Amino acid sequence: MDLITPGLGLVFWTVITFLFLLIILKKFAWKPILGAVSEREDGIVKALASAENARKEMENLHADNERILKEARAERELLLKDAREIKIKMIDDAKGEAKSQADKIIVQAQEAIESEKKAAMAELKKHVADLSIEIAEKVVRAELSNKDKQMQLVDSMLGEAKLN
Repeated sequence: MDLITPGLGLVFWTVITFLFLLIILKKFAWKPILGAVSEREDGIVKALASAENARKEMENLHADNERILKEARAERELLLKDAREIKIKMIDDAKGEAKSQADKIIVQAQEAIESEKKAAMAELKKHVADLSIEIAEKVVRAELSNKDKQMQLVDSMLGEAKLN
């Protein structure tokens, strides 16, 4: 017998042993191996589905974040616009009130100046009147101190007076 060329008996028993081993493997090992492979395949499919769901959820969250950011920016711009308008209104109101106060102060100052002017004019008139009276008094005293002059004054007054 040649060791390199197998005989018919060796081939027969090898086939029988292979078939026997195949039947035993099918009965005891094939189902658990296929079940494990099937479970593994199901686990992989579920993991892929979960990963896909997570990816979609992340995309949705990213889109929501972008939308929220956009809304926040728009709201910030609106608040800034409102703040600017309020600032301008406050400045305008303050300017108007300051102008009103300034006008009121100017009117009061003009009234005070006019009042002081009238008071000064009245005092000046009084002073001029007092001075005139004083001068007239001195003139009359000087005129009446001399008897001749007094007589002359009485005559001239009588001459000026008209008799009815």
